[in-house]
Amino acid sequence: MGKYVVVGSGQVGTHLATKLLARGHEVTVVTRSGSGPAGATRVAADVADQARLIEVTRGADALYNCVNPQYHRWLTDWPPMAASFLGAAEATGAVLVILGNLYPYGPVDGPMTEDLPLASTNPKFQVRARMWADALAAHEAGRIRVTEVRGSDYFGPGATDQSYLGDRFLVPLRAGRTIQLVWPADQPHSWTYLPDVAHALIVAGADERAWGRPWHVPTGEPRTFREMGERMAALLGLPAPRLMRLPWPVVRAAGLFSPMIGELRHTRYQFVAPYVLDSSAFQRTFGLAPTPLDEALKATLEA
Repeated sequence: MGKYVVVGSGQVGTHLATKLLARGHEVTVVTRSGSGPAGATRVAADVADQARLIEVTRGADALYNCVNPQYHRWLTDWPPMAASFLGAAEATGAVLVILGNLYPYGPVDGPMTEDLPLASTNPKFQVRARMWADALAAHEAGRIRVTEVRGSDYFGPGATDQSYLGDRFLVPLRAGRTIQLVWPADQPHSWTYLPDVAHALIVAGADERAWGRPWHVPTGEPRTFREMGERMAALLGLPAPRLMRLPWPVVRAAGLFSPMIGELRHTRYQFVAPYVLDSSAFQRTFGLAPTPLDEALKATLEA
């Protein structure tokens, strides 16, 4: 069995650590608070403390970057943490597996594939693009082994309150109340199932074919908010839910008081037009498929 270090214990890090533990691996979870699932060695540390991260990572097969600062802090928080991860990977030889996202692509026409340029002009999203560029340069120089795994908006058991298909969607759906949406109800959108993210991270960390390039998590066909709501309601034996979109000026006004809501203006392009992730490269290379939609939705509802 191997040794793995998972940095971050949020909606992805928890799934990842739990899956690794279930396979009999030794797992260390690093967070600022020292939290983590039962069975893991839990370490409280500042991720930007490179010496401490090196100490924790020694002897590990892979180091997983599953942390995610609040969006409005990306410009200040990501650079020192990214440098710490690179230093730890180089000093210990652990494969660095980065949990990425689709933001650096910026607005695109058509499905997103891994060979698209990271062309976003948003400074926060450019930080993520630079993180990958720096990591890839270190890989190509022979200093580290690295890969990045990218998914679309998450749903599933353990999703945080930031998930568009989390409690803010499920609570009114179950109660038969109108679901308030920030975005249009009928634009196709790719949704990535959290257990599939964890599975993809495990594969990417262990299979050398994954190293030196980014990959997209196996993700099902795009679905609209309305389609997802109707399917969940049918599984619960409920009538189709009522959906109401909040006027954009109201959302912008709320953003004056909430940094998180204020950041929505930067991701609006992802929801007012089709937003489609192509994960065929990962599926073809590693023989993995996304969890069937009904199976994923049932697990989400049961959780």
